[in-house]
Amino acid sequence: MAKRALLIGINYPGSTDELQGCVNDVRRMHKCLVDRFGFAEEDITVLIDTDKSYTQPTGKNIRQALSELIKPAKSGDVLFVHYSGHGTRVPPETEEEDDTGFDECIVPSDLNPIPDDDFRDLVEQVPEGCQITIVSDSCHSGGLIDEAKEQIGESTNRENKVSSFEFEIGNCLHSVFVKLLAFCGIGSSHVETRDIVEVGESDEVVKARFLPLERFITLLKQQTGQDNIEIGKIRPTLFDVFGEDSSPKIKKFTKVILTKLMKGNDQSTLLGRTEESARGYIEEKLNDEHYMKPAMQAQVKSDREIYGGGSSNGLFPDRGILLSGCQTDETSADVKKSGETFGACSNAIQMVLSETDHKDKITNKEVILRVREILKKQRFIQRPGLYCNDRFVNAPFIC
Repeated sequence: MAKRALLIGINYPGSTDELQGCVNDVRRMHKCLVDRFGFAEEDITVLIDTDKSYTQPTGKNIRQALSELIKPAKSGDVLFVHYSGHGTRVPPETEEEDDTGFDECIVPSDLNPIPDDDFRDLVEQVPEGCQITIVSDSCHSGGLIDEAKEQIGESTNRENKVSSFEFEIGNCLHSVFVKLLAFCGIGSSHVETRDIVEVGESDEVVKARFLPLERFITLLKQQTGQDNIEIGKIRPTLFDVFGEDSSPKIKKFTKVILTKLMKGNDQSTLLGRTEESARGYIEEKLNDEHYMKPAMQAQVKSDREIYGGGSSNGLFPDRGILLSGCQTDETSADVKKSGETFGACSNAIQMVLSETDHKDKITNKEVILRVREILKKQRFIQRPGLYCNDRFVNAPFIC
């Protein structure tokens, strides 16, 4: 049985959205995998952006590392992925269905996002008898494996979840109570905000691992030099910038556009135009809902076939297990306290494991419920989630 892992930590050094604890999360998890779970050093790939001697966590490099993690996998193997960094989410395409209403994405160091559909595609490549566990300590990480069954969480409306009614009611009341206190200026300010705020003890600061869509667009403008990027133009711009290194979903989306534009009247209209004029015409068509809707309906149908169809509800043999740092509409905290920096969820996972004897197995369900309790006691609003097939709920965490 092979054990292989990919650890990704992105602090975005020098940027206005710099984080502090993501690389430390990776280092702690690396030590944990070796000491507790018996992973060999040579079977752990690390991508961080604070040391140029490491492979940098760009979109292309992350996709390649994920592919290299899965390609040699066989039945009985154990695969593990840990991501600490910014998360964002974008509205789905026209006519596209999504359990959470958004495309949740992780944000690589070069802003070449990897959406939940790509993680679904990744999981579908895992062979039977092998499982892959993904921990994502980032904002909007609930539902990062598209269509995975929500076992513990509040990101979708599915029934028959593992968490008890009493636990959910208590957690809901706690969230409302903490938000009310924060609004009144009382108690902790562990709230969902992008800016660094001082909270709790005088030496503790918290920043959300959240890259709002508007901020993502601003950074993309700075990187590309294009000032006309709007919400409806993000995907074509990403393809224009990253080309074949962009998300497979974005490449398919662009292919639909180009195919439609090169047919009939559009082809003759484009011929003879200057590049600037042609770009203007294409952008006009992209913003024409009546023009794009039929093409997008066909693309959505194709995507459903590629990614396994509608909501799985845990019924097909899904090999992916997601432990998210928060729900799809929440942010995950990046913390600096007493000179140490870490993700609130990653730190809580390490606390749970340190409190559990090495000889004892702890299930995925137990990890998430205990992490939730720790974060609630620390007065963080974020609620980690568990997304997986029913058979993995009570399976050992990692192995």
